[in-house]
Amino acid sequence: MRFQDAAPDGRAIVYAHIQADPLVLRLAELLADASPAQRILARAAMNGESAEADTWRSMFPACFPDDRSEAILAASLEVAGRGDQVRDQSRGAVVEALTERLLRRRSEAVRRERRILFDGVRAEIHPYDVTVETDGRAEAFDCKWGARGISADVLHQLDDARTNAVAEDERLTVALVVFDTRLACRVRLDRQTAPHDETRLITIESLATLADGPTRVPSR
Repeated sequence: MRFQDAAPDGRAIVYAHIQADPLVLRLAELLADASPAQRILARAAMNGESAEADTWRSMFPACFPDDRSEAILAASLEVAGRGDQVRDQSRGAVVEALTERLLRRRSEAVRRERRILFDGVRAEIHPYDVTVETDGRAEAFDCKWGARGISADVLHQLDDARTNAVAEDERLTVALVVFDTRLACRVRLDRQTAPHDETRLITIESLATLADGPTRVPSR
């Protein structure tokens, strides 16, 4: 098993600009130390259309007054105000950047947009969003904005990588990071027939666990 940078195709080049957007990086930094309630506030605000800041303050009174909540709200509303395509790309990039930041708190071997190669196995076209490339306990993460992003293709790619690693006597933990509630993700997963029993699920309530230590067992 070995890791390789993704090919710099047109999609990757365009998306790289979104990933490097100062707003994306600023919001990810704010969310890295946010409470679960503040992260839910951010998700709700980024999903909202033309809602005023006072509306969100009244819906999440427990978060205010708080300087971090105010900053999160302002940045989230800025993302929400973008056009549909840019907004969708920005939200996905925020989840990836947030995942990277939390993982870097426990490992320096964190990389973005990497493919995983196995001998005699055709490489996946799409790279993994975030990887931890530590000998003996590597990890691969696919990041999604919402539960609707959990598809059979995503689940197969993760589980195939895990089983290919086992065939090479390697250890690879695979996980989904979804910036959505655990309930929404479980409902979505219950409708999937693709294998996912060995894929860890990390949701908006459990994001802090990314920084705690290597993923070890599936989280059900």
